[in-house]
Amino acid sequence: MSYSDTLRQHARIAILRFLEDAPKYTSNVSMLTSQLPLIGISFTRSQVVSELAWLKENGMVETEESGTFVIAVATTRGVEIAQGVARHPEIQRPKPGA
Repeated sequence: MSYSDTLRQHARIAILRFLEDAPKYTSNVSMLTSQLPLIGISFTRSQVVSELAWLKENGMVETEESGTFVIAVATTRGVEIAQGVARHPEIQRPKPGA
């Protein structure tokens, strides 16, 4: 597995965990983009939008777009993955107690 594949797996779990922690499981691309560097993942807005599209395709988030503004809401499946209850092979599994 390449470094970029591993980085995407970590970014996906981070996005889901940020959404799990957000009020109403909801955030926007700007907030998510500003939070990722706090855990060592420097993704551009475009990269975050791409990961949200991937998460949406896989049933883990719903998105709503208004122009360039994108809002993401975690689904039940997304929250289960964020909590480590469910797994997906292309998303890093959270560590115990994390």
